[in-house]
Amino acid sequence: MDYIETNQESWDKRTEIHFTSKMYDVDGFLKGKSSLKEIELAELTDVEGRRLLHLQCHFGLDTLSWARRGGIVTGVDFSPTAIDKANELKAKSGINAEFVCSTIQDFKAERPGGYDIVFVSYGALCWLPDLGDWARIVSENLSVGGQLCLVEFHPIHDVISGYPYFHGSEPDVGEEGTYTENCPGEKMKLATWTHPISDVLNSLIESGIRIDRFNEYPFSPYNCFENLEERESGRYCLSDSNHPSPLVFSVCGTKL
Repeated sequence: MDYIETNQESWDKRTEIHFTSKMYDVDGFLKGKSSLKEIELAELTDVEGRRLLHLQCHFGLDTLSWARRGGIVTGVDFSPTAIDKANELKAKSGINAEFVCSTIQDFKAERPGGYDIVFVSYGALCWLPDLGDWARIVSENLSVGGQLCLVEFHPIHDVISGYPYFHGSEPDVGEEGTYTENCPGEKMKLATWTHPISDVLNSLIESGIRIDRFNEYPFSPYNCFENLEERESGRYCLSDSNHPSPLVFSVCGTKL
């Protein structure tokens, strides 16, 4: 089985579903609403005039939201349907951004080392079989002194959900519905890889990224897992836990 091709086909289908979902709220975005959440906004406080590369951008809501804040933004995703929808949003919103259809492994920037910021967020790493390749692409595309901002779901939730914590060479392959509200029953074949936080940090360090900050959060800004409840506005916590459990972590680093 070609796992990347399998995932791409499923994400093409997911994109069509997500584009009309309440969770992504495309109509709200087109009326001026930002898709960015409190964690990444706290980590990236100033993108004005800076070149930002958004890896695994889906259909570009966050990419275009960074562009609205003044960034010179490029979004990359392996789904042709997602890139088509991103360009549709770009045209409808009148926001300037570039979108590239490519896997992470195959992405080649016109100017390697030409970005001031690389941004990666929420549910991105589990689709990658090798974090070494990912960290190399991050490092190669950052200028010296450039900034990485990664905001990702915490792997402890994988353990709670019955997945392994440590990375294996073969992915977990299964069929599941999407996480938005408008099509929970449709099943798609997906291959995912688990990555412990130590692998995330070490792959970045080995690629020449200095880790500046690592934070963990007991909430998700998205109501995208089972058994979550909104205990504060925009903060979804595990409802059946007596103790706060980490659901998101962030890593900020600098290219040396």
